[in-house]
Amino acid sequence: MKSDKIFIYGKHALIEALSNNPKAIKKVYLSPKQNDPTLRDLIRKVGVSMAPLEQKQVHGIEGQATHQGVIGVTSTSDLVRPFKDFLATLKVGDNTALVLLGELEDPHNVGAIIRSAAAFGISGVLIPEHNQAPVTGAVIKVSAGMAFRVPLVSIGNINQTLRELKDAGFTVYGLAGEAGAKSITEKSFDTPSVFVVGNEGDGIRQKTREYCDELVAIPMHPKCESLNAAASASIALYAWSAKHPEALKKKN
Repeated sequence: MKSDKIFIYGKHALIEALSNNPKAIKKVYLSPKQNDPTLRDLIRKVGVSMAPLEQKQVHGIEGQATHQGVIGVTSTSDLVRPFKDFLATLKVGDNTALVLLGELEDPHNVGAIIRSAAAFGISGVLIPEHNQAPVTGAVIKVSAGMAFRVPLVSIGNINQTLRELKDAGFTVYGLAGEAGAKSITEKSFDTPSVFVVGNEGDGIRQKTREYCDELVAIPMHPKCESLNAAASASIALYAWSAKHPEALKKKN
C-alpha cells in the first residue's frame, strides 16, 4: 500500500487514535469552537502538533464528512503494517484468529469489519494491496476509531498469504452461503483460525476457496436473503469468540 495521507475526522475516532497509537498521528487541526477538554488535554499529553482548522483542511476529507471541529492526520505507513513484520511478532495460539478481506469494495464494510474484529478479540485484519477498498478516513470513521486498536496488515497475494498462515498452523475458514457449507455454529475452532470474507458481489474467488480448509455458513431463515459482508463477518467472529472467551480479555 502507498504511504498516502489519511485524514481522521471526528472526536471519538481521534481520541481512540491518540489513546492507542499516538505515534501514528502527525498533526491535529482544531476549530476554535472545539472546546472538549478531554480531547485537548489528550493532544497536549501525547505531544502532537496542533494547528487551527481552516477550510482547506475540510476540503481534504471524503464527502465533506462531519468532522466535529477536529481533523487528525496520519498515513497508511503509520497505520498499516507489512505482513512479514506482523507474522514475525504474532504470538500464535488457540486463542488467535485473523480476518482476511477478500477484495471488498465498500469502505463501510471494511470499517465495520475492523470494528467487529476489535470487539471480538481478533488479532489482526489482513488487507490486500490490490482490488480492495483501502484504509481511508471513511474506513476509520466507520470503525469508530477501532482501526487503532486492532492491527491492520497489508498483504500481497491472498493465496500466498493463506499458504503461509496454513504453514504456521492456522485453519482457514471461508465465509460462504451456498449449499454444502458447514454451519458455523457447529465448529469448535480449536486451532488458530483465519476467516476469509469475500467480495460483496462475487464472494470468495475460486482459487482462494481451494486454500480454505472449510467453507462455513451462517444458519438463516430460508426466505431471508444473504447478509452483507460486514454483518456476516460480525456473526462469524462472534461465533469464534464464544468459543474463546479469553480472547476478549487480551489487549490488542
